[in-house]
Amino acid sequence: MSKTIAMMQPYLFPYLGYFQLIAASDLFVLGDDLQYVKGSWVNRNRILVNGEPKFITFPLKKDCHTLNINQRYLSGDIQGELSRIIRMITLSYSRAPFFSEVLPWLEQVMRFPQINLARYAENAIRETCAYLHITTPILRSSDLHLPPPVDHQDRVIQTMEVLGGNSYINPIGGLGLYSPDYFMSRGIKLNFHRIDEIEYKQLTKPFVANLSIIDLLMFNGVDQIQNMLKRFSLGVAEEDFRSLELNRPYSQGCAM
Repeated sequence: MSKTIAMMQPYLFPYLGYFQLIAASDLFVLGDDLQYVKGSWVNRNRILVNGEPKFITFPLKKDCHTLNINQRYLSGDIQGELSRIIRMITLSYSRAPFFSEVLPWLEQVMRFPQINLARYAENAIRETCAYLHITTPILRSSDLHLPPPVDHQDRVIQTMEVLGGNSYINPIGGLGLYSPDYFMSRGIKLNFHRIDEIEYKQLTKPFVANLSIIDLLMFNGVDQIQNMLKRFSLGVAEEDFRSLELNRPYSQGCAM
């Protein structure tokens, strides 16, 4: 029997493709024990402000840059920063069609009383999945207690073997990091997820793609978003591989 697994770092309010990945999987693993990378999507994302994409950032307590995501914490003044972010969202989306129902839910999620970055992001992901009726079970990679991997490909394969998975989905952005032949040699089918070109009506034109799920929720009902969750493709064209010098089966880099 096929068992499809996907894995990603716990991002805060990520874009639609992240939730497509969860919905397309039989099991989703949050890479909470991966190293935190400054400037990544773990504690920031983009919303639409006056027709332009603008970052919202959840500030962190200053700490060692080599710590993992589940070892980092939100800053001591996070409540004040959350108030500022909520005001920005309110001003930017007050005329959006689903603003009145999304904002109370969103504020409740943002006010979650947890300062550990991984747990805070995990709660936001779980709450968003519940809102969108995505029922895929979600696990933490730290709970698997895996031995240190040789490289990032082996980390994924270790996880797949422990969980009994035989089909792995990764975003298309990781195309240059993995070797399908190497995965197949371990009995695992490697799939690449590519989101379709999806547009919806925003307050201004031209359309700005790949914003936070916050933007999508403000302009679309749950039924519409459930249809969008199915709009993706799996696999990759041969020419994509040829263009990436994938003769390096043990490529280093971010695995998820």
